[in-house]
Amino acid sequence: MPDTQALKEQLLQSDPDFRALWNAHHQLDSRLHELADKHYLSEAEQIEEVTMKKRKLHLKDRMEDIIRRHREAAAAPAGTTGPAARG
Repeated sequence: MPDTQALKEQLLQSDPDFRALWNAHHQLDSRLHELADKHYLSEAEQIEEVTMKKRKLHLKDRMEDIIRRHREAAAAPAGTTGPAARG
Protein backbone atom coordinates (compact mmCIF):
# COMPACT_ATOMS: atom_id res chain seq x y z
CA MET A 1 0.00 0.00 0.00
CA PRO A 2 1.49 3.39 -0.96
CA ASP A 3 2.22 5.99 1.69
CA THR A 4 -0.04 9.03 1.93
CA GLN A 5 2.16 11.29 -0.21
CA ALA A 6 2.51 8.67 -2.95
CA LEU A 7 -1.24 8.06 -2.91
CA LYS A 8 -1.93 11.81 -3.18
CA GLU A 9 0.40 12.03 -6.18
CA GLN A 10 -1.32 9.05 -7.79
CA LEU A 11 -4.77 10.57 -7.20
CA LEU A 12 -3.66 13.94 -8.59
CA GLN A 13 -2.74 12.12 -11.81
CA SER A 14 -5.69 9.73 -12.02
CA ASP A 15 -8.71 11.24 -10.23
CA PRO A 16 -10.21 14.44 -11.69
CA ASP A 17 -12.40 15.01 -8.60
CA PHE A 18 -9.41 14.79 -6.25
CA ARG A 19 -7.39 17.07 -8.53
CA ALA A 20 -10.20 19.69 -8.56
CA LEU A 21 -10.45 19.58 -4.76
CA TRP A 22 -6.67 19.85 -4.43
CA ASN A 23 -6.54 22.85 -6.80
CA ALA A 24 -9.35 24.64 -4.96
CA HIS A 25 -7.68 23.92 -1.61
CA HIS A 26 -4.39 25.41 -2.79
CA GLN A 27 -6.08 28.48 -4.29
CA LEU A 28 -7.69 29.14 -0.91
CA ASP A 29 -4.35 28.54 0.80
CA SER A 30 -2.68 31.14 -1.43
CA ARG A 31 -5.36 33.71 -0.71
CA LEU A 32 -5.15 33.02 3.02
CA HIS A 33 -1.39 33.64 2.88
CA GLU A 34 -2.07 36.97 1.15
CA LEU A 35 -4.45 37.95 3.93
CA ALA A 36 -2.03 36.77 6.62
CA ASP A 37 0.66 39.06 5.18
CA LYS A 38 -1.51 42.14 5.71
CA HIS A 39 -1.06 44.19 8.86
CA TYR A 40 -4.75 45.02 9.02
CA LEU A 41 -7.81 43.25 7.66
CA SER A 42 -10.98 45.11 6.90
CA GLU A 43 -14.22 43.66 8.22
CA ALA A 44 -14.95 42.18 4.80
CA GLU A 45 -11.48 40.59 4.68
CA GLN A 46 -11.96 39.14 8.16
CA ILE A 47 -15.23 37.54 7.05
CA GLU A 48 -13.56 36.31 3.86
CA GLU A 49 -10.74 34.78 5.91
CA VAL A 50 -13.10 32.88 8.23
CA THR A 51 -15.23 31.69 5.32
CA MET A 52 -12.18 30.53 3.36
CA LYS A 53 -10.75 28.67 6.35
CA LYS A 54 -14.02 26.77 6.75
CA ARG A 55 -14.19 26.01 3.03
CA LYS A 56 -10.55 24.89 3.00
CA LEU A 57 -11.23 22.47 5.88
CA HIS A 58 -14.26 21.11 4.04
CA LEU A 59 -12.15 20.52 0.92
CA LYS A 60 -9.48 18.80 3.01
CA ASP A 61 -12.10 16.53 4.57
CA ARG A 62 -13.38 15.57 1.12
CA MET A 63 -9.83 14.82 -0.10
CA GLU A 64 -9.15 12.72 3.00
CA ASP A 65 -12.38 10.81 2.33
CA ILE A 66 -11.19 9.98 -1.19
CA ILE A 67 -7.81 8.87 0.16
CA ARG A 68 -9.51 6.69 2.79
CA ARG A 69 -11.78 5.06 0.19
CA HIS A 70 -8.79 4.28 -2.04
CA ARG A 71 -6.89 2.78 0.89
CA GLU A 72 -9.87 0.65 1.88
CA ALA A 73 -10.32 -0.54 -1.70
CA ALA A 74 -6.63 -1.44 -1.92
CA ALA A 75 -6.77 -3.31 1.39
CA ALA A 76 -9.95 -5.26 0.56
CA PRO A 77 -9.44 -8.92 -0.37
CA ALA A 78 -9.84 -9.71 -4.08
CA GLY A 79 -13.44 -10.27 -5.10
CA THR A 80 -15.00 -8.09 -2.39
CA THR A 81 -16.48 -4.78 -3.38
CA GLY A 82 -18.41 -3.69 -0.35
CA PRO A 83 -20.91 -4.73 2.34
CA ALA A 84 -23.04 -6.83 -0.04
CA ALA A 85 -20.02 -8.96 -0.96
CA ARG A 86 -19.47 -9.85 2.70
CA GLY A 87 -23.01 -11.20 2.81
